[in-house]
Amino acid sequence: MLEFASSNCRAVNAERAVLEALELAYGVPDPEVDLLLINAAVGHDLQTLSHVAMRQCPGARVLAASCAGVVGPQGPGESLHDIGLIGVRGAEFTVAQVDGLYGATSLEMGAALGRQLAGTPEPVTMIYLLASGIDIANDRVIEGIESVLGPDVVIFGATSSDQMQGVATYQAIDGESFQHAAFAVGFWDPTLAVDTQATHGFIAVGEPMVVTAADGNRIIELDGKPAWPTYLERMGLGPDATEGDTIPIGALAEELSPELAQEYGNSHILRVVTHHTDEGEIIYATEVPVGTKLWLTVRDEERIFADMDRMMLSMEQRYPDSKPVAVFQADCLARGRRLFDRVMKEELVHRMQQPMATDGEIPAWFGMYGFGEYARLGGCNSYHNYTTALAALYRVGADGA
Repeated sequence: MLEFASSNCRAVNAERAVLEALELAYGVPDPEVDLLLINAAVGHDLQTLSHVAMRQCPGARVLAASCAGVVGPQGPGESLHDIGLIGVRGAEFTVAQVDGLYGATSLEMGAALGRQLAGTPEPVTMIYLLASGIDIANDRVIEGIESVLGPDVVIFGATSSDQMQGVATYQAIDGESFQHAAFAVGFWDPTLAVDTQATHGFIAVGEPMVVTAADGNRIIELDGKPAWPTYLERMGLGPDATEGDTIPIGALAEELSPELAQEYGNSHILRVVTHHTDEGEIIYATEVPVGTKLWLTVRDEERIFADMDRMMLSMEQRYPDSKPVAVFQADCLARGRRLFDRVMKEELVHRMQQPMATDGEIPAWFGMYGFGEYARLGGCNSYHNYTTALAALYRVGADGA
């Protein structure tokens, strides 16, 4: 039976950061754990953090990812030196990993992850997936995993990020650093069930742009013109603008079916642009067929908070008599209340953590501000952007009831 403990803290020195986080989670700096997951803002070197963690917890698998901030039991942390970790004790998990993950290889790499998770003593029922945040067709990764493990396995997690600049994101696997890798933790503990949901709170505006030429996850043309310059022009940005200029304001919206819109609480699902080519192509987060309509969006603060409360109520109603033993959160920096010329996260985090607390004690909580989020929609594994996506793990008993 798997057990979880987590923490988050802020420290410039990598050794101090890991030791403090382990002390907060376990009360000692060298706990016996079988798996450590670490999220770290880009002021930290993942290899250094990983090697300290491997020294303190010999024998544990150590998996780490870069991000723009973390969320844990101590709340949100957005400095360059925040880290969060979650430790797992128990045998009922398996780790899979791949390198060379790009848009064109996404299906192949997803299937490779699935094959590595297929040989467990019991079938894997849920997967924590952390993938590179740049140049990846996330829908194809999901398709690849499902081609091996089937559509009933629940995929949750995030894609790594930098400080929302779209330059480079990092993943570390047992002390080795990568830029285009993914790791997946397959859980096969029969005493656990997982519930996932995502919400954003942005509104599509104006007339849509239409994808008129595309190749996989590369949008070549919008409205018959080079995609990147057209995208910048629609936002009123000059030709020298970068991803760092567009990511906070440039969420693109794809229309959902009425059935999915009702469940989602929004008529559109969002996509982020994390990269473009010198030829003016947009590197999209999923594969995109010609003819797709893409709307620009505006952030609706009132809607963000109302939809968050709606999501939390829905999740409580599905498990009315239980509190989660662990929560995995993937989130976007653009969410929260805008104050003092920045977006404040504390209130939003409080409104999601308190309903899942037991007598005021927050469960093991592992969150990051990344480039994208995995959570189910319409009963299917899906990829999201600009959302809060939660995966709550509940103890349900050995019979799965």
